[in-house]
Amino acid sequence: MPSLNGRRTLMSGEISYTTDEIAKLLKISKLTVYDLIKKGELASYRVGKQMRVDTADLEAYKNRSRGGKALAVPPPEGFTPGSTELSAPASPYSSAPVQHGIRPLVITGQDISLDILAKHMERSLPGIRPLRSFVGSMDSLISMYKGESDIVSTHLLDGDTGEYNLPYVRRFLIGCSYVLVNLLKRKAGLYVAKGNPEGLSGWADLGRPGLRFVNREKGSGARVLLEEQLRLHGIRPEGILGYDREETNHLGVAGKVASGEADVGVGIEKAAMTVGNIDFIPLTEERYDLVLLKNKENAGWVETVLQILRSDAFQNELRSISGYDLSLTGSVLYET
Repeated sequence: MPSLNGRRTLMSGEISYTTDEIAKLLKISKLTVYDLIKKGELASYRVGKQMRVDTADLEAYKNRSRGGKALAVPPPEGFTPGSTELSAPASPYSSAPVQHGIRPLVITGQDISLDILAKHMERSLPGIRPLRSFVGSMDSLISMYKGESDIVSTHLLDGDTGEYNLPYVRRFLIGCSYVLVNLLKRKAGLYVAKGNPEGLSGWADLGRPGLRFVNREKGSGARVLLEEQLRLHGIRPEGILGYDREETNHLGVAGKVASGEADVGVGIEKAAMTVGNIDFIPLTEERYDLVLLKNKENAGWVETVLQILRSDAFQNELRSISGYDLSLTGSVLYET
């Protein structure tokens, strides 16, 4: 591409940007970029697992927001479009552009079942463009309260009641109207080295001195499960070696145990199957639920999503994946 003084010359339509890059160019947060996309103010499309915005669409947005005066802003020195990975990628099922009249819809969470749900939604809701945001359970509820997501997944245990999700949903979504529906159930527990050389069998063993632990990030369902169990068993987190060492997903935790960098971590069974070379000690069955925000804009698709969850087509795809219990899938557990 032609360049001038070491800087690339931008020509409309020739370059596309990730949401990270758009945030840097406009000096706004990435959540604000997602909000612009969600509202249809910034046209976007998907390439693999990334949302992209073309130069022409970026300039059109700036033109509208600045009263019709377009201002072409070249990227800063050393800035390479496409070089930054998207931390909240879209579902990798379609790369069709988001046209005017197509409403983006944000689904949060990390489980592969959500990608399958997004695919079915694309087929059943032609006016909807599902976007995937890979954040933890607590951050998901916060994003819904702030109006930044439409469907959130959550698996948060309340240790005092033994209830999953609803105590937290009620706490975070004060004043909101929503439906709580089950997506699936799955086993959670401890990742240990092959053969379980430390002889671990339960939550109380995490208080044993000298064990090297690997944790999940604050706000994730696995982190809340761990913190509740430590509280119930009277174990002080600061006494656990490696408690402040965090990974952002189940595979990351399982991988650290498999590589011998940690003795134990908390996660779900499916990740242990995927990583291999480790053992999994099941300690609880967690309920993985969806919260669907109810408002005038969402009224047209909420019932369709419930129908998808209950459909044979959707559930048969989930049955092909080991580690899921679908006995409650599609059941409405609470509705405001």
